[in-house]
Amino acid sequence: MKIAMMTNNYKPFVAGVAISVDRLAQSLRKMGHQVVVFAPDYNGQQTEEDVVRYRALIKGVAGGFSVPNPADPEIERRFREGNFDVIHVHHPMMIGDTARYLSWKYHTPLVLTYHTRYEQYLHYVGLSAFKGVIPFYLRSCTGSCDVVAAPTPLMKNYLEEIRLKSAIRVLPTGLPGDSFFPDEEKAGEIRRKLAGGKKYLFCTVARLAKEKNIEFLLRSVRLRKETCGGDFRLALIGDGPYRRELEKQAAELGLTDEVVFVGKVPNQEIKNYCHAADLFLFGSLSETQGIVLLESMAAGTPVLAVKATGTRDVVENGRNGYMTEVSETEFAGKLMDILEKKELELLRAGARETAGGYGCERIAREAALLYAQAIELRRDRERQKHNNRNRREDVVYS
Repeated sequence: MKIAMMTNNYKPFVAGVAISVDRLAQSLRKMGHQVVVFAPDYNGQQTEEDVVRYRALIKGVAGGFSVPNPADPEIERRFREGNFDVIHVHHPMMIGDTARYLSWKYHTPLVLTYHTRYEQYLHYVGLSAFKGVIPFYLRSCTGSCDVVAAPTPLMKNYLEEIRLKSAIRVLPTGLPGDSFFPDEEKAGEIRRKLAGGKKYLFCTVARLAKEKNIEFLLRSVRLRKETCGGDFRLALIGDGPYRRELEKQAAELGLTDEVVFVGKVPNQEIKNYCHAADLFLFGSLSETQGIVLLESMAAGTPVLAVKATGTRDVVENGRNGYMTEVSETEFAGKLMDILEKKELELLRAGARETAGGYGCERIAREAALLYAQAIELRRDRERQKHNNRNRREDVVYS
């Protein structure tokens, strides 16, 4: 099968969609499929086979992001040459608009993965008042899709609730095999460096942006400190536009010695940082899947998170971690309970077992079946259109 994978963002930019696209493309290639990724230009990118780079309008925005130019004629030229069996686009707008046009013009089946709750990000462009418009927009732009993929069952439920007309299926982001084998020596070095001799090490991995709700984690661990003392360190792994504000808040909360801003870490090293920690803490309410939760579990580190769409499909209380309401008091209390009851070993085993169901090979097989379904649905639609056209002609000439 020849697959055109289209995205608004891709490596070297570090983001959940970029990671998802790269993992799926590589896994499908290992199965023998041909996958060409259409992605925008970035500063510092590497030339890769089967990656078509189209022009960016602006490069280096907000920590390295490129604003894509989906009208670049190179996209259609390379797509036409490729003679693809299916298009898999990972955004409803921008490159999504281009994908819908190409699907219509070349009669190519179209799959869209809805990765992001876009209403959670409208504040970046001053459009928070337009949150209610998103469902109408999605119904409009997915009408020509043969299949819409959701990363979790709860996201599938959301898309069904807003009454999309397309077939909706679940397709999570997979975990590469090496996610399950952290380097014990490296993890030990990381723990010694970050914990600084303290009893516990907690970590989180996130882009340091307002919607990640990291202030919630800071306020929660402050309660831990007030109750049990500063016997811990919290490592914030990642970078972003909100970092300075978070550093200021940590200082104001008296957490200068307890909170470590690690900065960016190569994705292949995340497993070692997670494995070094006793618990992975997560406060985000804007995730659709929570890839970092599964990465932590694959490394054997259980999760303490707030209840949200991206966590409820992954975290099981008492098995691989715990969830709480959005309450600093409840979150800090559960953190203390886990440590005092010495549940970590049991939770670690459950975490690894959960992550085992998300291997890249399995997800790639599911994607291939989804593409086959999209192709069949497109054939049915085209056949139906042809039959309807013939019936209308029969009426005219009868």
